[in-house]
This record gives sequence, structure tokens and C-alpha cells, in this order.
Amino acid sequence: MYQIDAFTGELFRGNPAAICPLEKWLPDETLQAIAAENNISETAYYIPNGNGYHLRWFTPGVEVDLCGHATVAAAHVIWSIRGESQSNRLSFQSKSGELTVERDGDLLALDFPSRPPGEVSVDPRLVEALGAKPKQILAARDYLCVFDSEEEVLALKPNMDKLAAIDRFAAIVTAPGKNCDFVSRFFAPAKGVPEDPVTGSSHCTLIPYWSKRLGKTKLHARQVSRRGGELFCEDRGDRVKIAGKAVKFLEGFIEVN
Repeated sequence: MYQIDAFTGELFRGNPAAICPLEKWLPDETLQAIAAENNISETAYYIPNGNGYHLRWFTPGVEVDLCGHATVAAAHVIWSIRGESQSNRLSFQSKSGELTVERDGDLLALDFPSRPPGEVSVDPRLVEALGAKPKQILAARDYLCVFDSEEEVLALKPNMDKLAAIDRFAAIVTAPGKNCDFVSRFFAPAKGVPEDPVTGSSHCTLIPYWSKRLGKTKLHARQVSRRGGELFCEDRGDRVKIAGKAVKFLEGFIEVN
């Protein structure tokens, strides 16, 4: 197992992900138990699959359909640690279809599906759970809660028990950035992740929203969690590019009876 800090070039920042290369799949119950034992936002497993890899992601509580930072981390393991591929492009088969990662200098660039937010009926518990009223609430998989300023996003202290009861997978909060195009935070307490340090999948919704609002396709983003992270983004229509760095924190072995 390798633990990688993703969407950062510095140790102890970004979002940690545990990456476990496998020769064949273990039982789902074992995969989930390892993720619970690791107790970080995502544990990812991959196996060779023809010319690419099959990739799955687990929070401590559930398997999820899309995870950006653990995909970046898996690519870092394949390229920079294990040297499994000499290609500058990796292909992963996943619950969200084919995903690719390309090397772009010292950046690892994800090609992910775009998930533009739209108007929805809002769970009346959401604003109370956040402890503040957003200027606008939209949704795709997750609620997208738009505030006027970075300071408002930083000041939020959501009630996690109440937020866990909302009718969406998670809640994204966002605002214009002071030193970047936009900032965000991501809360998914019902899925075992109260606040995620840096979230690739949320940017599948953030990128089309901010691209349209700002009238530009290339965007610089920061996730302003306690650990913090930096993402370089591009709106490509029905796909989005999400790029960042990664560094190794630890390497070891898991013993499963």
C-alpha cells in the first residue's frame, strides 16, 4: 500500500489517498474493511486490465462512483513509484466509464466527465445544516452552494449530523477566490467524509459552473480546507481537465488472512 498526498507538491497538504495494487480482486467486504481500517477519505485499488487498469474507490463507509484525488494518486504510484508504464497517458476503467490521466510536466491531468449543476428543489434542511444561507443553490450529484466571498466559505462550520441527513451525496460550497479563480470546500459526512481536503469529483461540477460564470475555459482553483490543495482546471465541454501534483508519504504492506 502507498499513501499519497494528491493535489499538492508538499507533504502533509493536499488530500491523502491509500493506493493498493492488486493482481486480482479481493472480496468487496475485504476491500471495504481495508478502507475503513485506513480511515482516510479514499482507498483505491487497481488491477491491470488489457492496455490499462481497472480502478475502484472506497471511502471508510462506501464504494463511490468517482474520485479525482485517488486517481491522481494511483497514476503517481504507477508512473513514479512502481514504474509500471512508460506511456504519458494512462487509461482507467471505472464505475464512471473510461478515465484517463496524462503527464503534463510535473502535473498529472485527469480527464473526467463534466457534471454541470442545474436548478433543483432544495432540501429544506440544507441551509440550517450549513449554518449560513448561500446566494445560490444548484445541484448535480452534489449540492453546489454559491457564496459571495472566500471569507464566507472559510468561516463555515457546518453541523455534520444535520448535513449527513440531506438528500444528496454531498455539499460543495464555493465562492470567487482572492488569489485564484474560485475556492471551494466539500462535505460528505453521510459517506464517512465530514470534510474532504481536496476533491477532484466536485470539480466536475465546479468547473462548468465557474467557466460559464467567468467566461473562460482555463481556471485556477484552490480547495480551502485545513490541509488545502491547488488544482489547474479546464472546461472541455462534456469533459473537464483537472490537474495537480502528488507526493508519496508512506509505503508498506497489508496483511489479510
